[in-house]
Amino acid sequence: MKFIEPWGHQRLSFLLEKAASREAKIWKVYVPKKPSSQDTDISPAQRDEAVRWLTELHSRFKALPETLVLAVSILDRFLARPKYLRCIAIACFFLAAKTYEEDECVPSLRELAASSSCGCSPSEILRMEKIILDKLNWDLHTATALDFLHIFHAMVLSCRSGFLDSMLVLNRSQHLALLTQRLYHCLSDHTLIQLRGSMLALALLTLELETRCPDWLALTIDLLRKGQIDSSELIRSRELVSRSLSTLRASLPPNTVYIYQPLQPPALDRTRMLHFTCQVEEMEVDDFYDGIKRLYNEDTTNTTAVQEGEGNSSPCPPLQPVSAS
Repeated sequence: MKFIEPWGHQRLSFLLEKAASREAKIWKVYVPKKPSSQDTDISPAQRDEAVRWLTELHSRFKALPETLVLAVSILDRFLARPKYLRCIAIACFFLAAKTYEEDECVPSLRELAASSSCGCSPSEILRMEKIILDKLNWDLHTATALDFLHIFHAMVLSCRSGFLDSMLVLNRSQHLALLTQRLYHCLSDHTLIQLRGSMLALALLTLELETRCPDWLALTIDLLRKGQIDSSELIRSRELVSRSLSTLRASLPPNTVYIYQPLQPPALDRTRMLHFTCQVEEMEVDDFYDGIKRLYNEDTTNTTAVQEGEGNSSPCPPLQPVSAS
């Protein structure tokens, strides 16, 4: 999906309707199974571990965001025994890569098996690929949470072009990369499997709107109306996503610098802390920003703190002098 300006409201509405229709046909309500002594089903913890492993593999091969999200979608639609989980996961990744990546970017089976250390031979991956395709009736096309995130994000920007002004250092594609990184985290949380992709994307975006946009509630109501989504469902989804993201924000980088500044008023301390956190998060996003900026035809970035960080040998943002008042 490539975004070309100007985005018309009719075009966005058509894409949303098409994605919602596809989601309604494919998506099934997740029913967690009770653990059994026979250990014949993949446990939630095993599923999350497999998704985190796929995320690392995705980063290693520098694949498109769509590849990882589709691989996780295929994995969740296919149920099997834990014994074959790594083989299933690598087969899902291979199928997703062949769907979205350019031919020259798709790794060979031999390279994939060796680099991933999945413990499977190329022939075993091929056999598992055939099993997955047969069970899914050779239908891998589905509307993922990333598809809805792209559409909802474009809808917000089409009616609030100045939405990102408050963020100062982020342009549109950088902001989408930030949200995509948060989506990766949500994909590895089994408690969110119960959410449709559209709900997960809308919850992520509206939580961000709440912190960035004064009229976020009006924008949220407009998105609910366009997506024909029940508000109570969104409220519940936002609670689940917010709880999941709180674990992401709690895990600070290992080189985090703490500055004790007792003379500053509490409000100013909080502002400085938020600004520092924003800088760290932007630098993490920049690792895969180049793969997303094509969506908005942004070949160059703004002169931002993100660019300044690239020329700095330290991964930590530059410290600002503290003046006592």
